[in-house]
This record gives sequence, structure tokens and C-alpha cells, in this order.
Amino acid sequence: MTLPSLNLLMQSILSGIFIGSLYGLIGLGLGLTWGLLRQINLSHFGLLFLGAYLSYQMATVGQIDPLWGLLILPPFFFLFGMGMQWVLSRFAITPFNSLLLTFGLTVVIESIIQAIWTADFRRLESAYSGMKFKVGSLFVPVPELITLGLSVGIALAIWAVMRYTDLGKALRAMAEDGPIAAAFGINQKALSLLLAGLCAALAAVAGVCVALTFALTPSQIFSWVGVVFAAVMLGGLGSPLGPLVAGILIGVSEAVTMAVASPSWAPIVSFSLLIFMLLLRPGKS
Repeated sequence: MTLPSLNLLMQSILSGIFIGSLYGLIGLGLGLTWGLLRQINLSHFGLLFLGAYLSYQMATVGQIDPLWGLLILPPFFFLFGMGMQWVLSRFAITPFNSLLLTFGLTVVIESIIQAIWTADFRRLESAYSGMKFKVGSLFVPVPELITLGLSVGIALAIWAVMRYTDLGKALRAMAEDGPIAAAFGINQKALSLLLAGLCAALAAVAGVCVALTFALTPSQIFSWVGVVFAAVMLGGLGSPLGPLVAGILIGVSEAVTMAVASPSWAPIVSFSLLIFMLLLRPGKS
């Protein structure tokens, strides 16, 4: 093992912050659904890649700027999320059954993506793809910077809503004790539909960010599950800022490990960190 140069180490840390912010953005919707609705929604990953492919399609076929996807796609995903939540509520799906059901839905979405776009790699080529600027000796890619800005902005906005608004207080009360919240006039059904729609919309936003940065293939859907779950568990279920902080911590640890040792060691470091933290605070995730 040879130590990297200081410049390479700093560039690796910067790259880790960028990829970690994407982990946090993906984990935000998953963590809110899990923590507040008590549903382990694996279809979040399927919606993520569906959003990425739709963004790719709009850019390549419709010649639409990918960033317009941040405005066009979320409303449709919001409606889909509300519809899925209505079905889950209608049939009183338990948390464990929600895991199985949404896993099946993810497989269906993967099959649909493969049927439409095939299993070949797809790359969204846009005006942002090669854009980067230099800060000192470090290179800052614009797509990753967009992802970081969106991740931090959205996480802070949701944190402020959860902390300072009546809507946020109602959501926290519903998650803490549903029957008592309902006794005080909180409409759990409407709040659940709203939150599920928001989380699906967040998947669309994260999908656009994935398309801006990575090549796409349907088989990659499940490769994101482990590390995003780690970010959610480390950051805390239902926490708006926790997954972002944990995602950046994981991203930086992976990037530094790849620079110092080998890329094959990166998952070992990140998941060892998860195991260590769960052992220290088993009841707080």
C-alpha cells in the first residue's frame, strides 16, 4: 500500500463528498418513508432509475435540458407515490409485507426499463457532462456540484418544514403515536398520501442527478441498495439531515480507501462503519 499525494487525497475527499451527497439525496426519501410511514419502500430504487431513464429520454429524444427534468418529472412521480400509498393503506400492508411488495414492484420497474431501453449502457450526453472548473489544484465537476447543491438545499428545506411548521409537527406526531395524533384531529390518511408523494418526487430528483453523472443500465438498480440503506441507518430513520451527513461520511471513507488501498476495500470500510455504529447505538436507528 502506497500513500497517495496530498492533491490526490484532497481530490478523493471532494469526490467522496459529491457521491456521498447523492447517497444522502437517495436515502432522504427512503428514510422518511421508513421512519414516518413505517414502510420499507424498496421501489424507491426502481423509481430512482425510472426517473434517470426518463431524464435520459427527454434529453436525447426530446432535446430537453436535463435540468428541466427536475421540474417536469417530480409531479408525475408525486401522483404515483400517492397512488401506491393508497393501495398500501387500503390493504393494511405490514412493514415486512411492504418490503416484499415494493421489492416486487422494483423488479417490475426493472423489467419495464429493460424492455424499453434494453440492457445496454446508456449515457446522458448534455452540456453539463464535461463542465468543470478548477479551485486551486482541485477539479470540481458541475454535475456533481449540482447534486451537492440539490441534496443540501432539499435536506435543509425538509428539516425546516419538519421542525418549524404545523405540517412537520403533525407528521412527527403521526409517526410517534398515530392513534393519539388522530384523536387531536390530525388526518393521518392525507398526511401519509402527501409524504409518500413527496418521497416519490424525491426519487425523481435523485434520478435526474444519477443520469447527469453515471452511465445507466437496469442491473445497477440493486447495486445502490446496500450503501443507501447504510446511509439511512447511520443517519437515523425519519431524519431529514441524517442521511446526508451519513452519506457524505460513507462517500468520503470509500473514496479515501480507494485512493489509499484498493477499490475492492471500499464496501468493507463503509459497512464496517455501519456495523460499528449499530453496535454502539442499537436502539437509536
